[in-house]
Amino acid sequence: MEMVNITIDGQQVAVPKTSTVLEAALSLGIKVPTLCYHPELRVEGACRVCMVEVQGARSLVASCVYPVNEGMVVHTNTAAVREARKSVVELLLANHPTECLSCQRNLNCELQNIAADVGVREIRFDGEKKNYPLDDKNPSLVRDQNKCILCGRCIRACSERQGVHVYSFANRGFNTTVVPAFSLGLDQVACTFCGQCAAVCPTGAIVEKDDTEAVWAALSDPKKHVIVQTAPAVRVALGEALDLPNGSIVTGKMVAALKRLGFDKVFDTNFSADLTIWEEGSELIDRLTNGGKLPMITSCSPGWVNFIELKYPDLLDHLSTAKSPQQMFGAVAKTYYAEKAGIDPKDIVSVSIMPCTAKKAEAARPEMNSSGYQDVDYVLTTRELGRMVRAAGINFAKLTETEFDAPLGIGSGAGVIFGATGGVTEAALRTVVKLVSGKELDNIEFEAVRGMTGIKEASVQLKEGLTAKVAIAHTLANARVMLDKIRAGEADYHFIEIMACPGGCSGGGGQPIITSAEKRQKRMDAIYECDRCSEIRKSHDNPAIKELYDTWLGKPLGEKSHHLLHTHYHKQDKC
Repeated sequence: MEMVNITIDGQQVAVPKTSTVLEAALSLGIKVPTLCYHPELRVEGACRVCMVEVQGARSLVASCVYPVNEGMVVHTNTAAVREARKSVVELLLANHPTECLSCQRNLNCELQNIAADVGVREIRFDGEKKNYPLDDKNPSLVRDQNKCILCGRCIRACSERQGVHVYSFANRGFNTTVVPAFSLGLDQVACTFCGQCAAVCPTGAIVEKDDTEAVWAALSDPKKHVIVQTAPAVRVALGEALDLPNGSIVTGKMVAALKRLGFDKVFDTNFSADLTIWEEGSELIDRLTNGGKLPMITSCSPGWVNFIELKYPDLLDHLSTAKSPQQMFGAVAKTYYAEKAGIDPKDIVSVSIMPCTAKKAEAARPEMNSSGYQDVDYVLTTRELGRMVRAAGINFAKLTETEFDAPLGIGSGAGVIFGATGGVTEAALRTVVKLVSGKELDNIEFEAVRGMTGIKEASVQLKEGLTAKVAIAHTLANARVMLDKIRAGEADYHFIEIMACPGGCSGGGGQPIITSAEKRQKRMDAIYECDRCSEIRKSHDNPAIKELYDTWLGKPLGEKSHHLLHTHYHKQDKC
């Protein structure tokens, strides 16, 4: 790679010729404020907060788009630079809402942080305030255009990362807005509710719909038995929302905090992830041996399910009919658990903690009531749980680790790796090989399906004479690639795992907001560490699942499990 030598604030550095000034500065540990810039998205140079002084240039330049060249001399901290940045931020604040204290992103807002960093103590400009209506008619996301700073990150995330293209700029000048097609609400357009727009928004312009007040009310109702399930990826991200290092494994402290909040029982979605493997794995075997539709595609990620229903409804029969672990848990909680505990299911409030905003929409689907009630009543994101813990005044770091409650709190390492891209495939293979061959695997870690490569392929021998070809894709842009291959008759796979978000659930739209692939990778590394430390590492070895089948469900794909644990999907007609 060709390198060039430049000087930034008196420090000499050699950087690739393709670098920008911003990238060069960051390599030296020099912090340059940015708003429109995001390291995982195409650069745009729209906000001008990252301006620096380059010797020989006629004016200050936007460092995020300005290329380096040999011998360049850059200054990032001159009086002119500081004044320019301060003026840009003041202009942004001039027509920005001032209710920071009541904003969901208070103390976690990039605009707020930069205003403090550049020294804004008063706003010298008096701008006209915007007055757009709130877009909150969908179950997952809330858009407040009055807080939008037109950075374009949501547009780029939705188009580049997800390939969905919900957002675009409309109008000109002061009237410029970021809107879905025809300025409709997210409930009326082809939004998958994945929440990646909220994950990259620097302000409170796009946030998850907050359901914490409803959960607080349930916890305060003595007539209700309130239970909670926690998704695998939450335990490796919640700590970030509570001032612990990126990738901290906080399983025991999370359980303790939930008990302190007042939940009657704290269960683990790993339990129903193991149940999903039994049902989905059995379905795959049935399709392989009885001529079913192949490739079979996982149905655990609701953002992905929304995508295929919206964009590729002709391929819906490739989807596994198995519900997601969240919804399997909800159905079992209000039937099997209610019966076992002697509780009327109408008095059970079922809450889930998820890394995903689309899970809110999934729980609200009309077909998710096989228990006779709404199977999952409320879905909170990891961020919402973090806010509840803070509101309760709990010193999270000093909590004594606590175990999940039985029986729905017993899960395997196979269940926990659902939280990383490739994890569902790996968990399924650990059990499918056993079910097909009758033999246990010597090495249960499938390195070929791990990692952040957008699309991965592998072949696994299930038994002598039967080899399964699998594929894994994460982000909806890569899902589109896979579905186009199926349409073209070029997908010679037996099993495909698709997750809507980068890195799978570890990078879900409801996780604590991060800005780098490295931080997402730390969460994934922690997921695999949880697996390695698990006493049970295969779904078919989970004693609670065995008991569930032996005493209540009967068998995988049986009549009872078909009614409770499987569903159907349908075309969504939205613009």
